[in-house]
Amino acid sequence: MRDYYEILGVAKDADEATLKRAYRDLAMKYHPDRNPDNKEAADKFKEASQAYEILKDREKRSAYDQFGHEAFEGGGPGGPGGFSGFQSGGFSDIFEDLFSEFTGGSRSERTNNRGSDLKYNLQISLEESYSGIEKKVKIRAPAKCSYCEGTGAEGGSSNIQTCSTCGGSGKVRSSQGFFTIERTCTTCAGTGRIISNPCRKCSGTGVITKEKSLSVKIPAGVDEGTRIRVAGEGEAGKNGGATGDLYIYISMLENNVFNRDREHLFINAPVDFYTAITGGSIEIPAPGGGKIRISVSAGTQNGKRFRLKGKGMPILQGRGYGDLYVEADVETPVNLSNKQKKMLAEFNDSLSDSNIPKSSKFKKFIETNY
Repeated sequence: MRDYYEILGVAKDADEATLKRAYRDLAMKYHPDRNPDNKEAADKFKEASQAYEILKDREKRSAYDQFGHEAFEGGGPGGPGGFSGFQSGGFSDIFEDLFSEFTGGSRSERTNNRGSDLKYNLQISLEESYSGIEKKVKIRAPAKCSYCEGTGAEGGSSNIQTCSTCGGSGKVRSSQGFFTIERTCTTCAGTGRIISNPCRKCSGTGVITKEKSLSVKIPAGVDEGTRIRVAGEGEAGKNGGATGDLYIYISMLENNVFNRDREHLFINAPVDFYTAITGGSIEIPAPGGGKIRISVSAGTQNGKRFRLKGKGMPILQGRGYGDLYVEADVETPVNLSNKQKKMLAEFNDSLSDSNIPKSSKFKKFIETNY
């Protein structure tokens, strides 16, 4: 099977406008209405339609770019048994998507009155992100009218008639030269229905504004900007149209202990003077709760970094965890008594160059060069 980009004659990084122009040119050239009884033209038209059907859809295009034609084998979208890009209908059907600006929107927009998607901003803590959590959210949005069950008609569907102007299609056609132009039916406003007795609760729209509470599962590992789709929880569609989706956008609350970079965590841990000199261990908080004890080697310098593999954040939609990096913040003693200062002076006098190699080397450098 030929490469879809090659069929349309475009580069693999072609934008949507370029894809549309390329398909339009090929469709106009090879459409069966312009090439009656021409099998070669019909095959080329079908081939171009199939390529455009896949590449115009972001998700399908991404799958094709990654897996090629194998992504749609076995009856999948666009594959054998699942492809719906080529239709034997009229010329205007093929160009409905390309010339939607002249026809009052796409077919699905005119007929199903799908509700709008909703956006909800949700703040969570690092601890909640670490373990995953179920959050309750409240949204106020158009929902299906319970009084008329979303029909928009008082007393139910018995008060709904098919629009006589468009025959229930929601659109009317008119010929303009070579093209057949479809427009939204003005009699029924594109719904294909006439309601003789509108519902008094929703004024015939089939929707009313309500507040509802939802439980949303937040997976472990979410980060700033993560988007979670909750299907069918957006605005209800008018006149029985499909419901939109709800999109939860995650924002992270500031954490005063850990700094985060994707799945990795960073923490500055104070290390007392004695432990830094002689070695030992310190305790630090764990991102999932509790404590982690880490060993500190003798002679640990300020700024030394320890890596704790697999102790970071869960990897979203993946396996395993990131790492936790601990940076030693060696604390110099303050507010010393005279006795303590005297003890330190005696201790300092006992040190040799091998005990303080950096200071000794720097001192010699100054003496030699300045």
